Amino acid sequence: MKRSFLALALLAGSALSVPAFAGQVPGAASDADIPISHRDRVYTAEQFSNTVSVTDPVDNKLVGVIRLGDPQPGNFSPLYKGQVLVHGMGFSSDHKTIAVVSIGSNSVTFIDTATNAVKHTTYVGRSPHEVFFTPDGNEVWVTVRGEDYVSVLDGKTFEEKTRIKVPAGPGMQIFSPDGKYGYVCSSFNPETVVITVADHQIVGHVKQDSPFCPNIAATPDGKQVWFTLKDTGRTQVFNAQPPFNMLKSFETGPISNHVNFAHNANGTFAYITIGGLNVVKVFRTDDFSQVATIPVGKLPHGLWPSGDGSRVYVGLENADAVTAIDTMSNKVIATSAIGQAPQAIAYVPNAVPEGDGKQGLQALGVAGQATHLGLVAVQGKTAGAKGAKEEGPTSVSLFDQGLIQVLQASVTGLEPKQPYVLALARQPNGEGGLEPLAVFMTNPAGSAIVNATGQIRQVVQGEDKIQRRYLVIAQGNAAKPGPVVQVQQE
Repeated sequence: MKRSFLALALLAGSALSVPAFAGQVPGAASDADIPISHRDRVYTAEQFSNTVSVTDPVDNKLVGVIRLGDPQPGNFSPLYKGQVLVHGMGFSSDHKTIAVVSIGSNSVTFIDTATNAVKHTTYVGRSPHEVFFTPDGNEVWVTVRGEDYVSVLDGKTFEEKTRIKVPAGPGMQIFSPDGKYGYVCSSFNPETVVITVADHQIVGHVKQDSPFCPNIAATPDGKQVWFTLKDTGRTQVFNAQPPFNMLKSFETGPISNHVNFAHNANGTFAYITIGGLNVVKVFRTDDFSQVATIPVGKLPHGLWPSGDGSRVYVGLENADAVTAIDTMSNKVIATSAIGQAPQAIAYVPNAVPEGDGKQGLQALGVAGQATHLGLVAVQGKTAGAKGAKEEGPTSVSLFDQGLIQVLQASVTGLEPKQPYVLALARQPNGEGGLEPLAVFMTNPAGSAIVNATGQIRQVVQGEDKIQRRYLVIAQGNAAKPGPVVQVQQE
């Protein structure tokens, strides 16, 4: 870390200009580090509580939540005006604005970091996924995953100014530190494209090993771009400069989710969340060697480094928590409670220039209520997908919505590309008949994310004199379930 710049970063205030991103992503490696302070904030976008949690990184405590929408079934109303499925996140180069994508309501919400107030909401095309400001702050790019374009918004008015046509299903975009290129991967097609920011022209094509890319990031030195493949559990690295050639493609593990970087005295490292293994894997960017595997908790999803690279913060989707990793020791140093099912995460240095930053924030309330379960393999009935844990391969969260819950299961350890049923059984071992909740097909890594809704917690815990049932996974389909392969863990 560049301690020679420390005095500049400490003295800089409203009257002095500070480097935008502290030598960490999404800025340049030559920028100064910004030490962790009470002015910094960690933001997490939470899909089932429709909230943004705001955490102070000094003491790793939740400051409060920004409530963008209501839980189910309130958000089913035709008169509902809030946001649904709060998911993606980016922030501006001046640290004054975060942009939050809500998949279900096709929106981007712009929030003032100093006051936590919503400044503007822009509605875009079907199922947007991620959003980020260009380094100069002039534009905001939104990947509209349900269609075939990037929606380009004006960085000041937040209104759409143009669209850039790309392969169908753009998953995420990120920019080179110098602001010259935008890199857009796809969630539906095996192709990443490189676009010049100045004139919105596609100038490069990179082949993905499989179609489902959820996340992409560029190194602060401007030399590499890394992206993950959630369906096959792989990660690829390509040259951030022409000819944009592939540098590395390797297996990282089932439900490889987000990737980001931290630079410290030991070098620059890529951190990748592996949801199916409940770990973060760490790789050097110079020789791609793996240097650490960090157990973090259930279904790690988004992650982002602190302004000085000393920590990486990780959202735990099936644990409703955010975890801090010390990048020198690569060990978890803190975990704090947040809203339901955190997705994207952003660490914004100097987000709150003065005051306590609590204006407009609310308590967690129902957003902090969830029940967490696990399913274990029936001996001899699961394939044991490569890299999956033998014990407890599937984690289940029941996110409280008031009257009902949203169930989310992070399923691993099954046969690849095969049909399965998540069901309720009368007996703990799966015998006595099955009541299907959801049918699903595993991906090439033998994994899947499975959702259902209903009064499921009351049933699986036998509440209110309800006859208890047990969560299981069986082979086959709802009409004709086959053998039970995973059962609820007691």
